[in-house]
Amino acid sequence: MEYILNGFIKAFQLIISFDRELYEVILLSVGVAFLSTLIISMIFIPLGLKLGLRKFRGEVIFARIVFSLMGIPSVVVGLVIALLLSRRSVFGFLELLYTPTAIIIAQSLLILPLCLSLTYTLSRSKARKINRVGKILGGNRKNRLFLILKELKDELLIIVITCFSRAITEVGAVMIVGGNLKGETRVMTTSISMLNSMGDYSTGIALGLILLSITFMINNFIYVHKEEV
Repeated sequence: MEYILNGFIKAFQLIISFDRELYEVILLSVGVAFLSTLIISMIFIPLGLKLGLRKFRGEVIFARIVFSLMGIPSVVVGLVIALLLSRRSVFGFLELLYTPTAIIIAQSLLILPLCLSLTYTLSRSKARKINRVGKILGGNRKNRLFLILKELKDELLIIVITCFSRAITEVGAVMIVGGNLKGETRVMTTSISMLNSMGDYSTGIALGLILLSITFMINNFIYVHKEEV
């Protein structure tokens, strides 16, 4: 147990000393997760709202497919992306494999079904009612859209934060497409996995504490807002 205690002590020393390598990993982790969440949210939140507002042929099948995609193992997603981005593949000329861009692509595809399904469900359960009220009050399409966004802003924010939390804690797909290259594609989750295998528990604990703190703040924010909504 002594080595665990020493690990925590060294971890705090690394954190308060603002170790450059440590904080490069943290900033990259937050950066790629933020960009992934931003890209997916800007595209699929509006799409989820639009699809949920109206009935369409095959919506039951659509819902089943989207919810099923949420259960795809991340390593499978990572493997597919790695194959598509490999040099012999059709997208090989882009040379994106083992780059931060590849990580963003992997995280984006992983949180896509989560974002779309949550937004679609929210739209069906609440946005439809708000839209009907807007029609009764004589609002045009633009007015009804602003009304929906205003009424559901807290729920939509929770969806965005949930997606970010999923992205920043991903390890399997990120390890495959990123390669965990020092100074280039090494993020917190892949670093923790590598440091554990190397026996460098102090740095691993430091990253683990920071990652845990980030996810705790995110989950606490979601919980507080759920209570307010």
